Amino acid sequence: MANQHVIDMQGVKKIFYADEVETWALDNIHLTIDQGEYVSISGPSGCGKSTLLSVMGLLHSSTEGKYFLSGTEVTGLSPVEQARVRNREIGFIFQAFNLISHMSALANVELPLTYRTDLNRKQRREMAVAALDHVGMAHRQSHYPTQLSGGQQQRVAIARALAGRPGVLLADEPTGNLDSENAQLVMDLLNSLHEQGSTIVMVTHDPRWARQASREVTLFDGKIMADQDVHTPIVP
Repeated sequence: MANQHVIDMQGVKKIFYADEVETWALDNIHLTIDQGEYVSISGPSGCGKSTLLSVMGLLHSSTEGKYFLSGTEVTGLSPVEQARVRNREIGFIFQAFNLISHMSALANVELPLTYRTDLNRKQRREMAVAALDHVGMAHRQSHYPTQLSGGQQQRVAIARALAGRPGVLLADEPTGNLDSENAQLVMDLLNSLHEQGSTIVMVTHDPRWARQASREVTLFDGKIMADQDVHTPIVP
């Protein structure tokens, strides 16, 4: 069976306006990402990486072009409709973790599921516990973010992204706030999730992590300059 395009961007442009000045953050982006792919988005600071991820994640609307998510055009949806699609179809992993400090790890993971009208309380709790177990954090579910290391907080954040069983995981510099050891642990987890079938799109400025994906898209001045498969050498 042929892969389904989870993400299909056709001529997407994003222009920011400030004091009558136009800034072209994205310029005529054509990009498809298939189910099960692991794609890194790299390039210099200010090239449009995070803006592209924000448009993919329906946090920003494009100025022009069409965007299909899992086969459905989401370009012209209302903010309420976009929020509903985002909650069901997209899992976010942020550089700063974005955990709520006064809530336990379990409550943080369960929070996005509370907006799902198709789930009851028991289902939400079971999905949250399963997601924490998936990332090896079930034993810390009652701990608060301040009681966890940076790497553990990011694992909880990944569990939160996974809990709703989204069609795609979007990771924006997921190792940016971590030391090298914890960064490697998080990257190992993302690799494992990909091997289990997750579709992952990751923004990174680090060429080491970019080449751990199976495909690397390079941006410059809001344009795609390269889109190539990554052949990572096997280290014995």
